[in-house]
Amino acid sequence: MVITKLASKTIQEERTMPNLNINEVITVYRKTVYGVALSHTGSKFDADDVFQEVFLTYFRKGMVFDCEEHRKAWLIRTTLNLCKKATLSTWRRKTVPLESVQEQSYQFAMGEENAVHTALRELPQKYRTVLYLFYFEQFPTAEIADIVKTTDGNVRVRLKRGRDLMREKLKGEYFYE
Repeated sequence: MVITKLASKTIQEERTMPNLNINEVITVYRKTVYGVALSHTGSKFDADDVFQEVFLTYFRKGMVFDCEEHRKAWLIRTTLNLCKKATLSTWRRKTVPLESVQEQSYQFAMGEENAVHTALRELPQKYRTVLYLFYFEQFPTAEIADIVKTTDGNVRVRLKRGRDLMREKLKGEYFYE
């Protein structure tokens, strides 16, 4: 009986990933979290706030995951939820931006990246999310379906429609149709 308990404990310990400290988690996932936040909020300042809140939530909850895929999926799902919370907040809807202070959008080194990012930001959120996760984070459609809580077929349809919308927005610059 002691051997059985000991054997089951070592199997359970093998399934659990080593508990990374917050600095290691930030180092590994900062580009993913910030990229998702920036593509959803469209604002560098809001993306910074979401980025900070995601890792603060992770730290406060002391999350432990079975594998790195679960950790990454949790971070992305939390980022999406916090982006939604930030963009739909009552405060944001009831405030009017100052005309004299224009918010600077994030600028990439290459002009093409700026045009693609701007076109991606203008898409509806459901297309923006799947396009970002598929093309920038290299997730397969099945994992994207788990993250955004929909079916694999729905993700593929959103990818197709999102690509079509991007093609229309970038027509003339990069597409000659």
